[in-house]
Amino acid sequence: MENLLQGLRAAGEETRLRLLVLCAHSELTVSELTQILGQSQPRVSRHLKLLCEAGLLDRYQEGSWVYYRLSAKSATAMLARTLVDLVPERDATVARDLERLEVVKKARTVAAEEYFRQNAADWRQIRSLHVPEEAVEQTLLELARDAEVTDFLDIGTGTGRMLELFGPMVTHAIGVDTSREMLSFARTAIEDAGLRNCQVRLADMYNLPFPSESQDAIVIHQVLHYAEDPAGAISEAARLLRPNGLLAIVDFAPHDLDHLRTEHAHLHLGFLEAAIWGYCEAAGLQPKDFRILKGDPLTVHIWTAVPATHQQIKGVAAR
Repeated sequence: MENLLQGLRAAGEETRLRLLVLCAHSELTVSELTQILGQSQPRVSRHLKLLCEAGLLDRYQEGSWVYYRLSAKSATAMLARTLVDLVPERDATVARDLERLEVVKKARTVAAEEYFRQNAADWRQIRSLHVPEEAVEQTLLELARDAEVTDFLDIGTGTGRMLELFGPMVTHAIGVDTSREMLSFARTAIEDAGLRNCQVRLADMYNLPFPSESQDAIVIHQVLHYAEDPAGAISEAARLLRPNGLLAIVDFAPHDLDHLRTEHAHLHLGFLEAAIWGYCEAAGLQPKDFRILKGDPLTVHIWTAVPATHQQIKGVAAR
């Protein structure tokens, strides 16, 4: 009851209620919220602090930036969503806030599109070398068809495409990446798609800021060929999987296109099927499925793995 009362006290002020509405529509920084509300940064920061302490907002660090969004999993998360739903968007003040929010989001979109424009040629060149992404996505959806997923994690989310693909099917989805520019693009993409259950975070795939056994499904899509330590990345993903969880890895089969190393920073020219299975086994995972999508000249492999049983782990340790 105390959590509920604290949440109601925190929300019981006009500016704080406006902040809740805004952060329900988008992840926003203090400077963006200040711009929308037309109030001083210290004042807005004090309101945000109270809302976070009450569990109504979540606060996330992204480099030197801090983002705020409506809480998704706190004890008062349902209260936060209920309060927002009760606020009429036709209210003159709220309507003006949301109009200003659209201006902020438009500025983000322009910046993200510029970054994408500068790098799109490289991505298009790589995509032209392998099977269409639609075929990869359809196979992933097929492999995950029977999985019951509440919490979904996309490691190396890039443009956020995996969040767009799986977001409508899950309760909570998070994409992580080490590039703020890519996160900005992904954030715009999921907000444009209306996926309020999805979010993105700046994070290192070798040291992810999530509790062990906190995810039902994890995707590592075209990321491992950039990784200095693919085994370490898989081990960290395995740590996060729940006992009935599913890990899907998408990457290239071995190839000899050395220009991908020199021109596109690929550290690995594809992976043997057995190599990924070896990394999975060392991380306490067992094979579930393997698919080959032949392309010219690049072939795409899709591995899916699940946590091994205690008996299987003992067997591996005894070898």
